[in-house]
Amino acid sequence: MSKQLLRCGTSIGANLHEAIEAYSKKDFEAKIYIALKEARETEYWIDLLHSSDYLNDDEFNSINDNCSEILKILVAITKTLRKNSRKAISLTKMNLEFDI
Repeated sequence: MSKQLLRCGTSIGANLHEAIEAYSKKDFEAKIYIALKEARETEYWIDLLHSSDYLNDDEFNSINDNCSEILKILVAITKTLRKNSRKAISLTKMNLEFDI
């Protein structure tokens, strides 16, 4: 279980680092969404390690608080990405209507 936590926990940072050098907006968005999914999986493994007494309450609270903060940041980023994508789609539709 701890190896799974290490894998998904480090994947968050790796995907965010990759997003910095994304070759397109779609690639950037994909990396951010993958980081969010990995953060959710990290949260799962933290809960499981705590419920199996591998992490004591203090360790769990500290690690879980950090994970929750990361999740909040990533959720905010993805909400902004979705909102901006909707605006872009609306603008594209408006341009198509004016071109006709």
